[in-house]
Amino acid sequence: MTLTFRFAAPAILALLPLAAHATSCSDTGGRYEDWKAEMAADAKASGVGKRGVEALMATSYSKATISADRNQKSFKYTLDKFLQVRGADTIIAQGRSRKAKNTEFYAALEAQYGVPAGVLIAIHGMETAFGGFMGDTNVVSAIATLTYDCRRSDFFKPHLIGALKLVDQGSISMKTVGAKHGELGHTQFLPGNALTYGVDGNGDGTVDFYNMTDALASTANFLRQKGWKPGKGYQEGEPNFEVIKQWNAAKVYQQAIALMGAQIDG
Repeated sequence: MTLTFRFAAPAILALLPLAAHATSCSDTGGRYEDWKAEMAADAKASGVGKRGVEALMATSYSKATISADRNQKSFKYTLDKFLQVRGADTIIAQGRSRKAKNTEFYAALEAQYGVPAGVLIAIHGMETAFGGFMGDTNVVSAIATLTYDCRRSDFFKPHLIGALKLVDQGSISMKTVGAKHGELGHTQFLPGNALTYGVDGNGDGTVDFYNMTDALASTANFLRQKGWKPGKGYQEGEPNFEVIKQWNAAKVYQQAIALMGAQIDG
């Protein structure tokens, strides 16, 4: 099986400097509507087009996103507790079955990007239960809210610009839903990463993160571009474990992906 791909957008777009305009932030939603106008000017200066700006102006302050951002408890668990809570045994069992049923697909991904099936399947299972639940929160509103919020505004601002550019190019719309922090698709890409690393895995001319082939090809591309070394190990202490860290900053998450991936790969 040959996977065709094209980048969602030239990676250089995601590296353009953000606008010089200063935008305010707040710990409450009281100034959100005023902030949108400030952010729209910033977005335009960063290369966002008409559709992207319209998507920004259509957003609303997401209290659900702020609540989730203030209450991230699972990453404080021990590894054993984290594996239990996240259903590792089920992910491994279903992951082995999925690999066996789609051997050619995963072999093609590994041939092209060097990333073994187990890692991709573990991420897919961990993030969305293999596409079973990809979120219930408006992506652009979630990312805009986190950019407006003072706690991690600088981190989320490039992802907001990325989300608006994804709207411009048609990969998502102002109505697309994802996770509480704006992650989207089968493997829950943050929008800035989706813009930079997204590929058209099935060759239909569209980068669609809600299509499994595109999402897993994009995930493999992300890992490869972050330094994945084909044929090298990915357990803790091995070269590719450092790359898994680029996917998620939580130590227990990194360890879980490595352990589940190895058991899925057999």
